[in-house]
Amino acid sequence: MPEGMERVRETPDEVAARVAEKFGLSAALPDPDVAGFGRALAHAATAMASHPIEVAEASSHFATGIVRISFAAMARTLGVARPPTFELDSRDSRFSDPAWSDNAAFHALRQCFLALTQLTQELIAEADLDPVTEQKTRLMVGLMLDAAAPTNFLLTNPAALKRALDTGGASLMRGAKNFVDDVVHHKGQPRQVDASSFKVGENLAATPCKVVYRNELIELLQYEPQTKRVHAAPILCSPPWINKYYIMDLAPDRSFIEWAVKHNRTVFVISYLNPGSEMADLTMDDYLAKGPLQALDVITDITGAARIDLVGLCLGGALAAIADAYLEQQGDSRIGSLTLLNTLLDYSEPGVLGVFTDAATVDRLEKKLAKKGYLDGDDMAATFNVLRANGLIFNYVVSNWLMGEQPPAFDLLAWNEDSTRMPAAMHSAYLRNFYVENQLAREVLEICEQRIELGNIKSDCYVVSAANDHIVPWRSAYATTQLVSGPARFVLSSGGHIAGIVNPPSPKGWYLSGDDDSTDPQRWRDSATKQAGSWWEDWTRWASAKAGPMIAPPATGSEKFPVLAPGPGSYVVAP
Repeated sequence: MPEGMERVRETPDEVAARVAEKFGLSAALPDPDVAGFGRALAHAATAMASHPIEVAEASSHFATGIVRISFAAMARTLGVARPPTFELDSRDSRFSDPAWSDNAAFHALRQCFLALTQLTQELIAEADLDPVTEQKTRLMVGLMLDAAAPTNFLLTNPAALKRALDTGGASLMRGAKNFVDDVVHHKGQPRQVDASSFKVGENLAATPCKVVYRNELIELLQYEPQTKRVHAAPILCSPPWINKYYIMDLAPDRSFIEWAVKHNRTVFVISYLNPGSEMADLTMDDYLAKGPLQALDVITDITGAARIDLVGLCLGGALAAIADAYLEQQGDSRIGSLTLLNTLLDYSEPGVLGVFTDAATVDRLEKKLAKKGYLDGDDMAATFNVLRANGLIFNYVVSNWLMGEQPPAFDLLAWNEDSTRMPAAMHSAYLRNFYVENQLAREVLEICEQRIELGNIKSDCYVVSAANDHIVPWRSAYATTQLVSGPARFVLSSGGHIAGIVNPPSPKGWYLSGDDDSTDPQRWRDSATKQAGSWWEDWTRWASAKAGPMIAPPATGSEKFPVLAPGPGSYVVAP
């Protein structure tokens, strides 16, 4: 074999590593493709090349489809309606303008785009990829197709052309101004929200409260009572530190915390400091000890309560469950009920986030984190934007740049843009221990010198998931009911990861509930009953029945833990 021929069998990863090493780039440059999407595409292309017959068949289907589209377009030009060759997904709102159906040229363009989409899906399916590579390939190919959709370009977007004509070109001028502004001030990404009308402490995170404790990681907020009597058991809310806490106290009438306070509860919430490089070495041990465990001690001193109910959201829910198991293993039974909102405890099926949390990706991310000491909030936001690119990126390309509109003033999106950083040591350990190795569900995770066994959780559990949650798939969240020892009530809410939680009662709202404790989530769903309204109402009935007798509200703060500042405190507004 001639010299160098053995390299033909190298994988794309091996080629990239060899080239980087040859030119001395291995340590000098970070990997720009941390998630390995380019590698996945290269693997997919190689795999397709080894299936020539299947590729030929898919290409033949595509060519046949294009011919049928051409004949249908000619027929429509002559006024003869023909059924579409490719059906549009009813959930796809990009092609809602009547011109996509009424105009033969635009209809043919839409059909060609759908044909190309089907071709790529057939090719990926025939490539016989491993699950992780296939998931990465589908996501990246889908992203490229979404970017290339005809709706994203002025000359192939009938709605944008009509707007330009109707406004005498003014919409194009406004769009160009928006584009330049986004390039200069928003890293070239279209703005999702006009946050100028929102201010934390005024119309966001506005439920009256006081800071009653502060350490180098958290501020603990105690909410002022709004009823003459409250249940004896206070509530500690454990939010995710991946975002700022006020998703649980979003805005008046859209705040879960406000709802709880108005329904006879004494509520506390943890507000985490936005970490910088100086906090790079913080671990999950620190977040447990200086977060929920410390907060529980403060609440016990202020209220004198024998039992404290825990409500955790997403990553904060995982930490709440860990705290419950940890304390129970220590012989401390202070936790009353445990409520977990869109929380993952079993990471064996993490859904679309699996494309960012495989072992190879975590290895590369750790190298990137080591340089900065933290994961930048913008990087995290970009990850979630990619997962829903049509709704969070290209939707605003069309509205802001092509149509010349201003982004909406929307509280949820204002909160979403108020991003936070993640300490390097904690974040890499979280990804590796939870996502890659699933240590929490396997009960081998060690935190604060103790192995965490979720089976030791004896609290009554209320587990909420959302039907359209792409971050915490509801079937994976359902596994929590099988991991804890105490009785668990599972509720499936309408909405997604965020809207499923910011879910005040409304005529359009619904949730599923049921008493079937099957190990099979689909069997549970098939037997569940659909209820009108919000899970907030169901939770209130469930939690109140377990929260003890009615008493006078406790004082705000105590002699040992006096009021330090008005809420929402300083950590939530720290840059």
